[in-house]
Amino acid sequence: MKNHLHAMLSPSVRLRTNAVKDLAFSGCDEVEILRRHCGNTLVANGCIMYEKIIVPLDGSKLAEQVLPFVHRLAEADDIPIELFTVTDPDARPPFWPAEPDESYLKEVSQKYFAASRHIAIAVEIGKPADVIADLAKDDPGCLIAMSTHGMSGMRRWLLGSVASKVVQTVTNPLLLIRPVEGVNPSTPVDLKTIFVPLDGSALAEKVLPQVIDLAGSMKLEVHLIRVYTLPVNAFVVTDGVIAQGPAPFRQELRNEAETYLDGKAAQLRAHGVEQIMTSALEGDPASEINDIARNTANNLVAMSTHGRSGISRWVLGSVAEKVVQHSRDPVLLIRAA
Repeated sequence: MKNHLHAMLSPSVRLRTNAVKDLAFSGCDEVEILRRHCGNTLVANGCIMYEKIIVPLDGSKLAEQVLPFVHRLAEADDIPIELFTVTDPDARPPFWPAEPDESYLKEVSQKYFAASRHIAIAVEIGKPADVIADLAKDDPGCLIAMSTHGMSGMRRWLLGSVASKVVQTVTNPLLLIRPVEGVNPSTPVDLKTIFVPLDGSALAEKVLPQVIDLAGSMKLEVHLIRVYTLPVNAFVVTDGVIAQGPAPFRQELRNEAETYLDGKAAQLRAHGVEQIMTSALEGDPASEINDIARNTANNLVAMSTHGRSGISRWVLGSVAEKVVQHSRDPVLLIRAA
């Protein structure tokens, strides 16, 4: 049985609302359009909102590296935050050192969120991945923010396996960061750009309403990316000689990608996004996404976890997994229904 202990530092709860209109559908009322686009993101009165951000911590500095990004997101729209830790009695032999507790969470809240009035802390008992999923599953407006790895060993969760299970289980949006040893988690962060990988599918585009929302509230530049790969028939061989090279295919695919991105950029501008860049790139999707993000400071990657696979489109689930595994930047994942 799960024991839930709350220490409310502030009872105030505020819902963040920003009206966002349709980008791809027509002939529907706005709420229905947003439901189609946002999947399990909470929709009410034609608005997208995060009700709160929940942050699982295991007591390690690696796990805490997500907190400056949570602060930046929450600060932009005064979103309530819940910090919690999970104790799993079944995984702890006798005489183990004490697990992170309420006093640890109070210390963290004061260290990272001293100026915020909307912080709750909780100590939970159970399997970490199951507890995280349970806390979020009945609240589609809940954003889960966590590091992909914490400190494994006698006292801490193996957050890599926890994060992996959470990604596979929940339908809530997730903010994930891959922490780095030796980084001071209390160092403030700045975000200036959102990279948005698209594969041309409506499923991949479900991230766009939240991109509009974040770009507006955080004053971010949006950089749309579409990566194309040459088809297997780009080379035609006759009698051992290449009769047709890849140039015609390359130009056609590039033109298609650029036209698509220009259309999406125009739609974003129509919905108030002022700073937009586009890039049509050839290569492996995950590698190209990580490379362009790595060469740009202070950015966030936002993408859907599943796009329509096929000859000309990515399998966005596997692309998203590779991006999270190798990205040096925070990644916002939206589960496409």
